Amino acid sequence: MASTVGLVPITRTFLASYYDKLPFTPLSDDVSRLSSEMRSCASDFLSQSPPTPGETLLVQEANSAPPHKIDENMWKNREQMEEILYLLENFNWPTMLQQQSTPETCELAAMLGQVKDKFQKTLKALEDFQAKNSDRVFNTVMTYLPQDFRGTLIRQQRERSERNKQAEVDALINSGRSIRERYAMLWKQQMDRRRQLAQLGSATGVYKTLVKYLVGVPQVLLDFVRQINDDDGPMDEQRQRYGPPLYSLTTMILFIRLFLALSWRRFEANKLTNHHIAIFELAVDVYTSEFERFIIFLSEVFVNSPFFISAEVAGALDERTNDDSKEITVPAGKTHEVSLMVESINSYIAWDFSLAQGKMNMDIGFRIEYTNPSGEKMLILPYRRYESDQGNFCTILSGNYKLIWDNSYSAFFKKSLRYKVDCIPPVAEPQNSITGVE
Repeated sequence: MASTVGLVPITRTFLASYYDKLPFTPLSDDVSRLSSEMRSCASDFLSQSPPTPGETLLVQEANSAPPHKIDENMWKNREQMEEILYLLENFNWPTMLQQQSTPETCELAAMLGQVKDKFQKTLKALEDFQAKNSDRVFNTVMTYLPQDFRGTLIRQQRERSERNKQAEVDALINSGRSIRERYAMLWKQQMDRRRQLAQLGSATGVYKTLVKYLVGVPQVLLDFVRQINDDDGPMDEQRQRYGPPLYSLTTMILFIRLFLALSWRRFEANKLTNHHIAIFELAVDVYTSEFERFIIFLSEVFVNSPFFISAEVAGALDERTNDDSKEITVPAGKTHEVSLMVESINSYIAWDFSLAQGKMNMDIGFRIEYTNPSGEKMLILPYRRYESDQGNFCTILSGNYKLIWDNSYSAFFKKSLRYKVDCIPPVAEPQNSITGVE
């Protein structure tokens, strides 16, 4: 049993300082460019014939903002890869392509075989990443438990739970349900794992029978597992810092799948042009290479990230304050906006705000929007209501970023807001900065 004497769970402030040393090299500009071109190709196909109900749902999903959670986006990318691999099975090819009766269709079939291999390789990398990350969290937690029957009971509980989850998935597959339905179940199971981890920290639910055996388990460990996945807890710093590039990749693979699904149904009437094929092939190359680069980077970040830090370190970080806060009143039915013009990608936008204490200052809406030089808007951080929040993210595009505090839902009550906002230009980091915390 490892000692936790003098340790406290990692804080969001600590993770912010830790991640400052681990900036992610921005995605290739080809990601956004090719996503737009794939969107344009999809529009070409839809102009040839109206979409089916299933295609309409896929179009809506591709045009919607991705979920703003790292693990949910991982599952979303995994689902789309499986959907694409299913479309790439020979029996799903258009009849004319299956026959390979012309040099053009033979060449296209060979290219599709290469595309399938790339997606299978990337899918395997993602599956390994998710499995290793899950095992790392559980095994680290177990390291701090007493090495006796208590740890054995919890391991047995986890093993039973995982067997039951796999049986649920197998039953769904055997019943002929869709890939989408399978991944809806897998995401629900992932949320169940989160709840079970939190239940260990509070000794409730499935762990209630173990409560009397938790004597001797470090309180710092129970505190950690209870709050690790809180929406506004320490792990949320990962979402703020590394989420945006992953969201861009989620959008890209949705348009790749949409392109393939639309082109297959229209293949007989309108063969793919050389232009369409070239864009598709390049998009697959860029997506698979950039996605693998992202999860390799994230693996290195996670494996070196501590779960516990000394109380002295936590206290020193939490005591760092600035006196440049602004205080304003947001009237009922109104918003307050702060615009930041970012000229260099890989800059950091950071914010810290809170409402003055009082019955009328329950919470306030907050969101972040991006506007490119052409005037097109993109939601960076979705609307949500907070009492307070602190966060930051690395920009992947230059342009105008707007932070918006929204009190429009309130008909009567003004909100007293105290906030700090900053834009930090990119800083060149040493090549060996990714090796861990100094």
